[in-house]
Amino acid sequence: MAKRREAEIAVIAGSGNVFADIGLPEAEEELAKARLASCIRQVIRRRRLTQVAAAARMGIDQPKVSAILNGRLVNFSSDRLMRLLTALGQDVEIRVKATPRGRVRGQIRVTGEMLA
Repeated sequence: MAKRREAEIAVIAGSGNVFADIGLPEAEEELAKARLASCIRQVIRRRRLTQVAAAARMGIDQPKVSAILNGRLVNFSSDRLMRLLTALGQDVEIRVKATPRGRVRGQIRVTGEMLA
């Protein structure tokens, strides 16, 4: 039986931001929104909230909760996602600092215990 040879697939290392890798404008903002939505998803899961219960706590309707949980974030700003996190009893901290030498443009990053 002849051994079938698999086609080689080129692998390219990512930058750490899939939105930048596929060439979207405002890639850092998109990644920040995705990470904020991930935090919302984790809070809802950890508290075992239904979408209806989560919606009531956040002051939005259930279809919007569904959109967030499914990554459909086009109608959500980072600011709005941060307000939803605070409605769920989470602290959101924003820190501004100078960029390191050699880098002209600043970055937007979402970090925190929930993302570790």
